[in-house]
Amino acid sequence: MPLHRVCGVFAFLSLCLISITPHCHGGNILVFPIDGSHWINMKVLLEELHARGHSLTVIRASNSWYIPEKSPLYTSITLEIGVGMEDFFDVFLQEQMKALREEDSLLTLKLTKDFLFMISEAHSLWTGAVSKIFEDHNMTKTLTDSQYDLVLTDPAIGPGVVLAKYLKLPVVLNVRWIPSGEGHFVLAPSPLSYIPVPGSGLTDKMNFIQRVKNMLFYSIILFQQKFVVGPYYEALCDKYIEGGCDIITLLQEADIWLFRSDFVFDFPRPTMPNVVYIGGFQCKPAQPLPADLEDFVQSAGEHGVIIMTLGTLVNALPKDVADEIASVFAKLPQKVIWRHKGERPSTLGNNTLIVDWMPQKDLLGHPQTRVFVAHGGTNGVQEAIYHGVPVLGIPLFFDQYDNLLRLQERGAGKILQLADVNGKTFEEGIKELLHQDSYRENIQRMSRLHRDQPMAPMDQAVFWIEYVMRHKGAPHLRTEAYKMPWYSYYCVDVLLLLLTAVTVLLMSTVAVFR
Repeated sequence: MPLHRVCGVFAFLSLCLISITPHCHGGNILVFPIDGSHWINMKVLLEELHARGHSLTVIRASNSWYIPEKSPLYTSITLEIGVGMEDFFDVFLQEQMKALREEDSLLTLKLTKDFLFMISEAHSLWTGAVSKIFEDHNMTKTLTDSQYDLVLTDPAIGPGVVLAKYLKLPVVLNVRWIPSGEGHFVLAPSPLSYIPVPGSGLTDKMNFIQRVKNMLFYSIILFQQKFVVGPYYEALCDKYIEGGCDIITLLQEADIWLFRSDFVFDFPRPTMPNVVYIGGFQCKPAQPLPADLEDFVQSAGEHGVIIMTLGTLVNALPKDVADEIASVFAKLPQKVIWRHKGERPSTLGNNTLIVDWMPQKDLLGHPQTRVFVAHGGTNGVQEAIYHGVPVLGIPLFFDQYDNLLRLQERGAGKILQLADVNGKTFEEGIKELLHQDSYRENIQRMSRLHRDQPMAPMDQAVFWIEYVMRHKGAPHLRTEAYKMPWYSYYCVDVLLLLLTAVTVLLMSTVAVFR
């Protein structure tokens, strides 16, 4: 057969194969998300699930900050949960920054108390809202008749797993945070000798004093679970779940856990078969910038651009700090793009562009970007790793210091505490990241490691969600160790038996000789 005819037949067959799309059964998924920055990540996952033909129903609060009632992605169920937490949270953030700035121990203690109150109030509101679902027979019948394939929920607030238990549905958890800390600690062996507790500010290399500190932080987590969070869910389970339950057991019963982390970023540690690491799943190649922003970036020439943002929750730093930072930016040859919604700094230079919003992913992926000044939120840190941009971090609250510490330990970033921010320290930090090549080399190495995977993190996430739907759960991947009492888990009973046997043997031997 002539070569051109062979090529023609091959092209025709290839076209036929491409046109045959594989059959995809669209699942029916009930989603119980958390508002704020957690929703931003959940929405990325929902967009992908929707694009693959799945039907989504989202449970939201009537006073939600970010989750709209109407969306082309999903239908929604709106719950009344009483007063919102947004105003309280704004006040807390301002007080937190003041405490960090002034290093006021009394104010820090007050903030700790306020934070525990805020956490307690949030769980109280949501468990109360779920109680209304269980009391509304029409609502529960609607949920049951909808024949959902699974519940996709954020475990930082527990009602999603309680609802899944009530409806007897498989569960996929998205995000590694739980009501009392980090999910690994209730799921996998977690030796405190080398696994730092979130909030401790420690690495996986600890001396004796640091291990004592780590143990103390772990005791705080246990206190929070036992006395601050746990009672709300125990009361809810005792009333509505046959046989009762507790929030930790429900989390341990989850079929798949999507952890927004990976071991390029995190410290190595024991894990479990039903944990899927999807760190950076929201990251994508950079898209072209708007024309005006591209012109500004290109005007920087060989010096490049610095970008700064403190995330969605923090609009502005204290005025004196903002003025100090602006004065440093004004002296640099680089151009600066700064997301800042507070009072305009009086020391602002002509090289600095103040914006209300920025296309952060696209700017991080731009070849002109030299340094990322950030608060250390998980999204920003993972996007910086993906695009290979060194980070000057100013941590403010929650897990931000721990996130930045992992970059600093790998030589890919530098931490500057808010209490230490002034013109001199900020300028030194910026220039260190700009002029020491090791920072860029280290984070670009992390970027290469992160990207070198057999399957993209988003594809992994969707595969395992669909896996749970196909197989009606994944109990074969879940350890049954959580059903064991603590003395059996740690073999205390076995050790006591062996010690008793040895003692009896020794005493018998002594008795014979006597």
